[in-house]
Amino acid sequence: MANKAESKKWDIKEARKLFQEYLEKGINEEKKETKLPENTVKIDDLNRKQTLDRIYKLTDSIIDMIYKNGRPSIKLPSRTSANIIWDEENDLLLLGQQIMEKQFHSLGSVADITRLMKVLEKVNELLLKDMHATKREIFYSAVQLFGDQKNSDKCIEDVATMLYTTRNSTHIVASAKGSCIGRLRIRDRNDIIDLEGLGSGGWTISPMLDNVEILESDAEFILVLEKDAAMIRLAEARFWRKYPCIILTAKGAADIATRMFLRRISKELRLPVFTLVDSDPYGHYIHSVYLRGSKRLSYESPFLATPDIKLLGVLTRDLDKYKIPNDCRIPMNQTDIKRTKEMLNEDFVKKNKAWETDLKLALNLKVKAEIQALSTFGFEFLTDQYIPEKLSTGDWI
Repeated sequence: MANKAESKKWDIKEARKLFQEYLEKGINEEKKETKLPENTVKIDDLNRKQTLDRIYKLTDSIIDMIYKNGRPSIKLPSRTSANIIWDEENDLLLLGQQIMEKQFHSLGSVADITRLMKVLEKVNELLLKDMHATKREIFYSAVQLFGDQKNSDKCIEDVATMLYTTRNSTHIVASAKGSCIGRLRIRDRNDIIDLEGLGSGGWTISPMLDNVEILESDAEFILVLEKDAAMIRLAEARFWRKYPCIILTAKGAADIATRMFLRRISKELRLPVFTLVDSDPYGHYIHSVYLRGSKRLSYESPFLATPDIKLLGVLTRDLDKYKIPNDCRIPMNQTDIKRTKEMLNEDFVKKNKAWETDLKLALNLKVKAEIQALSTFGFEFLTDQYIPEKLSTGDWI
């Protein structure tokens, strides 16, 4: 780990005080189970045997229906936006209890059913062999049947909800995308990895996190970056040596592996988490996905979301506060305006007045800016002034 003496150059005590209430709640203690509303679907994170048992129970019920009336069907939770519920108490987007039914004998659903059963077959094979496969591999296992990867991806999510489990429990993973660097040591199967000594690229976050063990860390906070460019800047500056932290990025949209790893390290290490994203509606959306989950994967929110993340920047108000030049500001297009209005209509934004105010300011100014706009003041401005100043003054949402 980094020299402890270097850590004393910066004092995060004031920032940590603001998180004391959060830490004392024990939200991140494994022994405390989050109690979800009764009107939501209960999803379980299962081991191989448990998932296989659910597959066999499902197939037995289908066979039983065939014998009884020759008209089998599959019932699964509806994943439409109308069935998404915001759990205000836990600040999570969850799946409601509306159920949809797929009939085997219906001409309209025969293609869906066939694809669904093919994915179920592949999940069964993976679990029996104790192997993992990427979503792309599932698509290529039956290209003609799926036609487009969108169809196989949809079936993968349907199979997970049909079994009332997480996608991770099905052994189907997304390709590695995110990376992590900083004051953390892990064991990935038999390899011990010190994330401080991996150069500017960092450790590629494994989608098979069941093989990863958290060993130790002397970090005092976690910083999540929207962009790889920001990661490179902080990595070159060895930012974590002066400001003891762990840094992650999904290089854009928040993928499952990065979200799962973030939740895990914040849970095990009990550290405050900050996000640094572009000052635009997409950046705000990425922050919200890390914080409370996405609508598409709402059934997995309890296993992917990280409660109480703070939006460090780039805030709309920062554009004037730090005197970002007009030529570094980008006019919003109609899509940006539409997305900002959609964010403002979300209940979880309305509940957070500081967040709502910042989005309203963006809508009023109709401008956005990238993290890289801060480099107009020099390449070191982000690491030497902007982030340290924001953290030391508690200037976040």
